[in-house]
Amino acid sequence: MTRLDAPWMRDPGALRVMGALADGGKRAWFVGGCVRNTLLGAPVGDIDIATDATPAQVSDLAARAGLKPVPTGEDHGTITVVAEGAGYEVTTLRRDVATDGRRAVVAFSTDIAEDARRRDFTMNALYAGPDGTIFDPVGGMADLRARRFRFIGEPQQRIREDFLRILRLFRFHAWYGDPAQGIDPEGLAAAAELADGLEQLSRERVGGELMRLLGAPDPAPSVATMQQAGILSRVLPGADARQLALLVHLEGTAGQGPDAVRRLALIADEDGAGTLRLSRADSRRHALLRDLAGRGSAPAADAYRHGAQAALDASLIRAAMLESPLPADLADKVAEGGNARFPVSAQDLMPAYSGAALGQRLHQLEEAWIASGFTLGREALLALD
Repeated sequence: MTRLDAPWMRDPGALRVMGALADGGKRAWFVGGCVRNTLLGAPVGDIDIATDATPAQVSDLAARAGLKPVPTGEDHGTITVVAEGAGYEVTTLRRDVATDGRRAVVAFSTDIAEDARRRDFTMNALYAGPDGTIFDPVGGMADLRARRFRFIGEPQQRIREDFLRILRLFRFHAWYGDPAQGIDPEGLAAAAELADGLEQLSRERVGGELMRLLGAPDPAPSVATMQQAGILSRVLPGADARQLALLVHLEGTAGQGPDAVRRLALIADEDGAGTLRLSRADSRRHALLRDLAGRGSAPAADAYRHGAQAALDASLIRAAMLESPLPADLADKVAEGGNARFPVSAQDLMPAYSGAALGQRLHQLEEAWIASGFTLGREALLALD
């Protein structure tokens, strides 16, 4: 029997939460991503807990143990329990009563198999007891070993419960699936068949899921399948991901890690990206990278004006767009521009210039200095007509 053993299982906060539930005579299991990722050898983020205690009982038992319960999703069965300064989502076992493609009405349960059957993918329905014993009600271990994301039960039914699962299929495959075997054919067929349901989702949910997908180590195979199935254009109008695999390769060549905004700037223009309701910072960065990549200005100049990272990102995007190699001296040029300091100050031009004329003259000299490759010194610049 497979038994889970991981450092996070000895996390002091998690142990206190599990202990509080056990002291009240309730059962509890670690569930979802923490179990899946440990078995896959991937990093673990949040530690989620399932229990047969009701939300009210979870709150009561947590308070008795000196922990702080926060009703973050009480109607849906979730209480966040704060222990040792960290929050742990504790969710009562559930079954779906009604779904509308966006949200579910649930009833609480004490049956772990019933709870598993309402989840999305078999690999996400693995539970581990406090001692590490794995509970696998829907055959997730076989799919995990094959690195295959497969819907639980009937794919169409799972998708109709929440249409975001269409995008989650591609996102999870990009992060944890086997690229060599592709996406599960039954799941892909159901996703393509029911793609109209994506229109029901908020743009925030769609955008969040797409950015998680694009942030995978190599999302290109999954995104290519999305495009072939006609799903990418539904959620990102005008997108073209044909050069995404090349960008991922160039990122590796340049020693750059995954970056969702950089990749989005390659495959979608501002109109397409604007439908995703990105954060203000991400929207601005996307627009800047699209502009720089399309403009084709010198990397050193871009680095001086907008920072080394923006210059490097724009160069990567431009090379992918043009299907060309990166300049051999790219790193040197980016560093040169990023470290350059304009040698003329406003004080140097006064009192000959003032007001708007002063600003215009400074800009003129700065442009001349950039055009020289940052070689003109202060005296040479001040001597220019």
